[in-house]
Amino acid sequence: MKRIYRSRGIIAGIVAVVLVLGISTITFSAKSVSVPADTYEGLKIFSDVLALVQRDYTEEKETKELIYNAIKGMLSRLDPHSSFMNPEEYKEMKIDTRGVFGGVGIQIGIKNKVLTVIAPIEDTPAWKAGIKANDKIVKIEKTSTRDMSLDDAVRLMRGPKGEEVTIYIMREGFDKPKAFTIKRDIIKVKSVKYKKKEDNIGYIRIAQFQKNTSSDLRKALAKLKPKKGELRGLILDLRNNPGGLLQEAVGVSNFFLKSGLIVYTKGRGGEQNMVFKAEAKGTQPDYPIIILVNGGSASASEIVAGALQDHKRAVILGESTFGKGSVQTIVPLADGSALRLTTAKYYTPSGRSIQAKGIEPDIVVGAGGKRKHIKEKDLTRHLAAEKSSTGKKEVKKIHIVENKVTQAKGEDIQLERAMEYLKSWYIFKGLKGASLDHKRAG
Repeated sequence: MKRIYRSRGIIAGIVAVVLVLGISTITFSAKSVSVPADTYEGLKIFSDVLALVQRDYTEEKETKELIYNAIKGMLSRLDPHSSFMNPEEYKEMKIDTRGVFGGVGIQIGIKNKVLTVIAPIEDTPAWKAGIKANDKIVKIEKTSTRDMSLDDAVRLMRGPKGEEVTIYIMREGFDKPKAFTIKRDIIKVKSVKYKKKEDNIGYIRIAQFQKNTSSDLRKALAKLKPKKGELRGLILDLRNNPGGLLQEAVGVSNFFLKSGLIVYTKGRGGEQNMVFKAEAKGTQPDYPIIILVNGGSASASEIVAGALQDHKRAVILGESTFGKGSVQTIVPLADGSALRLTTAKYYTPSGRSIQAKGIEPDIVVGAGGKRKHIKEKDLTRHLAAEKSSTGKKEVKKIHIVENKVTQAKGEDIQLERAMEYLKSWYIFKGLKGASLDHKRAG
């Protein structure tokens, strides 16, 4: 039976220690695959090399280790999100979908062949230690990260709760790498947080899309609902949300859409072509919604933002998103290992591909400061962006506002602007009504 698993690869890297930028993944059992005749010659060369290494290499190596390394090398040359997981890593991946994993709490990727921090996860040891987006990790303990794979980096940073790991960071303004010693912990990511704002406006933060995110959102919306009437507006905060389970992104979108497409996927084979539609049951009232996004909003976050933007159900405010628009298929293998392979791309209801483009906000509001997020297009061997299906230049339907206000210390400019826009919407709505009444009275 086909199941949808949490995406583990948006930027590759965040597993137990570094939660991988979530990619929407589809999982199914491995099937026998026919091999083209011209492939056998290449396989013969591989078997010859394997035999030579086993016989003549200066140190004895286990056959399984050699084969695993060969598979990892092959997949590492495809794209940033395809990879091989040994049995232990595959087990960890399945555990990660619960939102609980051991480590320091950072999302990583490889930019210009350098291990780079995508973003620290909120309220984790890395976050508290001062690790920032775009930091370059040049060394983990005594091991240089030069040419290091993401899986190897994760393995080095992973460890028992309470034990320390030292990572060396190079950052703009540093003369030399700085050591950050971080005490590992059990990372528990709370998916949904909420808060009541003034004027019956609700605020909901989704940190990542994991198991039960949509049910947690339902509970949050119920608690935010006023005793009398409905919410006057909602701010849905998806900033620095790396993604996660595809079905949870669909579930979240479904709360705010009565009908129509939410997202669809296209791949080379029919099994990768899937369509997800909204259902009227359980849909929230038609109050105004503003979705906050930034360069750390990826994958499942982009699905939600893209769906509500296309249906004109929400206004997107902030900065352009990460641009993770591919789907990874998890294929369990006979020995307990698994293959994570990019097999499709996903598209918004209007047919937009997000890959290496991201979602462009309707209202552009910078967070302040010069630090920029690493994006999908910055990753080594990323899949190229697609041209518009219409062949014409995409035109933004809502006027873009560039906010150049310097961010005050501790002030969340994007959230403040969202509140202002929701409040002013009702003010102008009221003014319009008053004007009409005045004309009728005259």
